[in-house]
Amino acid sequence: MPNRLILLAVSIAIVAAPSGAQNARPSNEMGRVPILEYHLIADKDSRWGRSAEHFRHDIELLYARGYRPITVAQLVDKKFDIPAGMSPVVFTFDDASPGQFRYIEKNGQVEIDPRSGVGIWLDFHSKHPDWGNRATFCLLSGAAAGHAFFGEKGIEGQKTEWRFKKVKFLADQGFELCGHTLWHANLAKYSDAVVQEQIARGVLAIDSAVAGYKVRTLALPLGIWPKNRAFASRGVWHDAKGKRDVLYSFDAILEVSGPPALSPMNGKFNPRSLPRIQMIGNELEKALDQLDKAGERYVKGGSGKR
Repeated sequence: MPNRLILLAVSIAIVAAPSGAQNARPSNEMGRVPILEYHLIADKDSRWGRSAEHFRHDIELLYARGYRPITVAQLVDKKFDIPAGMSPVVFTFDDASPGQFRYIEKNGQVEIDPRSGVGIWLDFHSKHPDWGNRATFCLLSGAAAGHAFFGEKGIEGQKTEWRFKKVKFLADQGFELCGHTLWHANLAKYSDAVVQEQIARGVLAIDSAVAGYKVRTLALPLGIWPKNRAFASRGVWHDAKGKRDVLYSFDAILEVSGPPALSPMNGKFNPRSLPRIQMIGNELEKALDQLDKAGERYVKGGSGKR
């Protein structure tokens, strides 16, 4: 066969190759896993905000580079429902602000705002079913400026009665609900009793929205530990009104910044101190490029799900 025809045949084969073949990589289950940290999903980028356009770009970039989402709980459990040859990525959303999950009313009907974080995610999932509904939402239930289960009191058009509906929707879809205290308290400033109250009341609020839900993850407000670090993982608060003790016990604790996390297969993996990549500027691209360059990217082995 003439050289020109050989090159043409090779080109056609590459173009026709399925996306899974293009993304095939050797297994590396000791590689690192990026845990991404989002706060505001807004009209423009800021220190704590990601524009809706940039958020969509992040998802598209990760998908194209062979990443698929998992939750923090799945990371800790070493149960990644992604295909072999793909890499896990963990999305975390702190503070439960309206831009993350916003409703709009049209003709008397309530629907998810397509420009909110959840709206963008669900739209991408509808077009790419292998991009699962797997992310971890670290919730505030009583903070200011609408940071109370994604909005209340008309802030950004959000009604108070929508709050529990949003939280239950996320759980029903397969997303993870995560504790983040009641109103984002700096835990280092308070007594052991107040620390436990802040954390327990946040967990109790989630239970009020989704009865019996087991909250397994806590995101430290501001990344700051309480003076007694043990109370970040486990504690109890007495609910005088309900005449009951509210206990909490977490399998994972999220820090506020750091490099991609160690593989859960690594003996040094510490689920109660998980670093996160703050989503500022081009930090995502830099982290992904560094993982590839250093050969430190987690790639799932095997031939299917586990």
